[in-house]
Amino acid sequence: MLSIIGLITTAIVVILLMGKRFSPIIALTIIPFLAAIVAGFEMSEIANFYESGITKVMGVAVMFIFAILYFGIMQDVGLFTPLIRKMLQITGSNPVAITCGTVIIAAIAHVDGSGASTFLITIPALLPLYKKMKMNPYLLLLLVGTSASIVNMIPWGGPMGRSAIILEVDPTDLWRPLIPLQFVALLLLLALAFFLGLKEKKRIHKLEENIDT
Repeated sequence: MLSIIGLITTAIVVILLMGKRFSPIIALTIIPFLAAIVAGFEMSEIANFYESGITKVMGVAVMFIFAILYFGIMQDVGLFTPLIRKMLQITGSNPVAITCGTVIIAAIAHVDGSGASTFLITIPALLPLYKKMKMNPYLLLLLVGTSASIVNMIPWGGPMGRSAIILEVDPTDLWRPLIPLQFVALLLLLALAFFLGLKEKKRIHKLEENIDT
């Protein structure tokens, strides 16, 4: 019964958040509170749940806040700008180099663990280049999203933080064994980007031939 109530509570919270009719604070506090009452827990037990939950997430929450503020300041002062400009210069007008460069740029931009800042940095910088080269913009979204998902396993990233809370371990200890996997995954993604870049190059070449004829 508790599992069913938990699943229903999660579904309601997701629906409310996606509907954008309620504040996340309300959806994430009031709904679980009502669910706990329906499950038959007393007020003292619910208070202990809230206290225990806050204690578990406090350390990770502080890490999130620090990472977002620190890397946000670093981005504002232009720490990553020279790296991104250099990558754009290297890629030039070669679709294969552009797709591979997209993976590297997205990986660098996502060091802060914030998806919003990653897309705000990479999409405005690369989308004009993709349009100029007549490359598929969905390819840009695919490469940026996949690259960010790989780098997102860092300790201050959302998935790692939530996993650490559930497993009750330090996020850094959980991350260390995954570092080699991240490098392997990025290499595999670069190989995929190279393959997709070749296909995109052939598609653009055929498109230009059809226009000429």
